[in-house]
Amino acid sequence: MSDPAAAVDALLARVDPGVGSPGVDSRDVVLVTGPWLAGTTSLIAALRDRISEHTFVEADDLGPADAPAAVVFVVSAVAPLTESDCALVDLAANHTDVVVGVVSKIDVHSKWRDVLAADRALLAARAPRYQDVGWVGAAAAPELGEPDLDELVDLLRRRLGDNDGKRRNRLRAWETRLQAVIARHRADGAGADREARVAALRQRRDEILRQRRQSKSERAMALRTQVEQARVQLAYFARNRCTSVRVELGDDASAMTRRRLPEFEPYVRNRAAEVVDEVDQGTTKHIADVAVELGLTAPPPPPPARPEVPPPPLKSRRRHTWLLMMLGAGLGVGVALAVSRLFAGLAPGPTIAGLVAGGVVGLLLAVWLVGIRGLRHDRAVLDRWVNDVTTTLLSGVEELVATRVSTADTALTAELAAHDEAESTAAADKIAEIDAELRGHAITTARAAALRDRRLPSLQRALDTVRSELSGGPGLAAPPGDEPPASDAVVAASRADNAEPAN
Repeated sequence: MSDPAAAVDALLARVDPGVGSPGVDSRDVVLVTGPWLAGTTSLIAALRDRISEHTFVEADDLGPADAPAAVVFVVSAVAPLTESDCALVDLAANHTDVVVGVVSKIDVHSKWRDVLAADRALLAARAPRYQDVGWVGAAAAPELGEPDLDELVDLLRRRLGDNDGKRRNRLRAWETRLQAVIARHRADGAGADREARVAALRQRRDEILRQRRQSKSERAMALRTQVEQARVQLAYFARNRCTSVRVELGDDASAMTRRRLPEFEPYVRNRAAEVVDEVDQGTTKHIADVAVELGLTAPPPPPPARPEVPPPPLKSRRRHTWLLMMLGAGLGVGVALAVSRLFAGLAPGPTIAGLVAGGVVGLLLAVWLVGIRGLRHDRAVLDRWVNDVTTTLLSGVEELVATRVSTADTALTAELAAHDEAESTAAADKIAEIDAELRGHAITTARAAALRDRRLPSLQRALDTVRSELSGGPGLAAPPGDEPPASDAVVAASRADNAEPAN
């Protein structure tokens, strides 16, 4: 008698020589399985006693590539099948056509027949292959009486003794394998397994571009804003310092004395230099803070240029001094005559003494008047000189601020451009990597689609042949001229059993 499995393999080899093997190992065992608390353990023990000529195993005793000769699916009579129970049937009978349904514990559930009818209807509605599944009730370990297994034992022996069972099991294994291969080719051709990765890559690419544009715009805007704020704040700081120094030096010039006059010019020069240094230091610190906030490096500050301070014009008042002396002399003569007459009226005798006293008083008054008028003139000259110095100082520090801010703006902009260029290069490298991977996925998908288009017709033909055989109809004829002789079919089948699973 020929091997039914080899005959099925030979049939499929004639339809599609590239199908290879179904990738399962047919074992002459009966798998007894079912959901938790369905009574699987007691039933398998009872079956081992009643049908000792066959081997009964549980799901843990089979490997993922093992195909049992029959599957006994056990469910409790408590309630009809659930979705998880049906999924368990699909998994257990994935490579086996012979399936027997058992409703257990019928000794304690009087409505087990209703449950059995519901189970039969539910499973038959799930797939056409389950419409011919035989359902029986059983009580493997009843609380009272003997086990009720006769109907199950009879059904199992009939199914296991059917010579067509092995062929149908092999056909069912081929159907599962071909369906999986066709589904995999369709998924690969559509890129289904790569859709999530491709979507993630595209999203990452868009995110890199968006972050790059946003970062560049934000940093450029931040630099412009900080530079403008620095220009305004530092200009205000410089004007404020010059104004305060102007008030301070003006007060000193208004309170100037002859003794302090020689010290005033060096003092003004020192105060002007101090203002320049303060503005320079404040500008340096402000620019450094801006650079730190932007993540850049502040340019080194150049030495500050101090404005030229001319000496005060105190030596250009000779005519004014002579005029004051003449006026003072005249006033002194008048005072002297008045005093001499006063003395003559008091003591008519000593006229000469009155003249001398009057002359001394007039001279002192003239000298005092000349000194006061000269000091007031010097104070006015110094006040104007201080105003000119502070005006020159204000122009100098404003120029210093403007120059330093412009230089810092140029340096920071150049450094920011270098940073942007480096970040653009890094972003371009990342995008190039993403694009390369996307192209690789596109090429892989295109190749899978080409392979799918090439393989699907023959695989679908093989699947139609298997389903036709399972439904009891004739298989599809092999292409003309491709049907090998019987001996070659056996050799092809033996080779297919040792071949790798179909692609």
